[in-house]
Amino acid sequence: MILSPAGKIAPAVVDKAVDTLLSWGLRPIVSNYALSEKGRYSSSKSNRLSDFVLALRNPEVKAILCTRGGYGAVHLLEGIPLREIADHPKWLIGYSDVTLLHSLFVKAGVVSLHAPMAKHLGELPEQASTAMLRQFLFGEIPSYRVNPHQLNRTGSGEGRLVGGNLAVMSGLRATPYDFDFKDAILFIEDIGEAPYKIDRMLYNLKLSGVFDQIKGLVVGHFTDCDQHASPDENVYNNIYQLTRDYDFPVSFGFPVGHEEDNLTLPEGMKSRLTVGHDSVTLEFIK
Repeated sequence: MILSPAGKIAPAVVDKAVDTLLSWGLRPIVSNYALSEKGRYSSSKSNRLSDFVLALRNPEVKAILCTRGGYGAVHLLEGIPLREIADHPKWLIGYSDVTLLHSLFVKAGVVSLHAPMAKHLGELPEQASTAMLRQFLFGEIPSYRVNPHQLNRTGSGEGRLVGGNLAVMSGLRATPYDFDFKDAILFIEDIGEAPYKIDRMLYNLKLSGVFDQIKGLVVGHFTDCDQHASPDENVYNNIYQLTRDYDFPVSFGFPVGHEEDNLTLPEGMKSRLTVGHDSVTLEFIK
């Protein structure tokens, strides 16, 4: 089922995503309010919540594909019981603002997919990230091998994979919906945030003890975040300096986030991050 838990979207974008899913042999259903519009949102809070709960309860629905992020998924958190997710496990697909909903699925013990959404599927049906999402949907769990980055810290760690958009995650801090970071592999990405704001969010993770708990850090795309940065404010350099006193492996430049290269990551799945001098591998342990 295709739904819009946050921002509104042009129907033509969803039409293209439907075509891609049909070409894969799937049977997409567009939810009641996926193509609606109410200000910046796709519909009212109650309508968006209704779409999500109906998708969870529908036994014919095996995956929930979010059309886009934006802002608004936070409105749904209190209305989705964890028991509904646990009793009706299925793939949740999305990223950005959908990070909030991934936190619910992780708490319910159900693996979800931090992955491209409707626009990507419709406009880039043959792109590598789209192909990776298709693999997951058809039960083929890959492992990833990517090129090294000069700021990487070598090493290996295992843990549940959690994370997503850094700004969105920051909105969950000190709430019942925050991720459990103990023994986790954490991945982060963002778009359009000033370097000093990202630094503030990272210091929250440091000062609250998150970096003392995790087993590895995957640093994805920070798109349009360095446009007005001074030489000493570069986001990657800031992250490097902030984490240099820890011993967990760190992989910079991993292809996840608000760009075409946005690999599917299974949130809540046990994973192994190995950062070597010649390559970085991220493996998923079933």
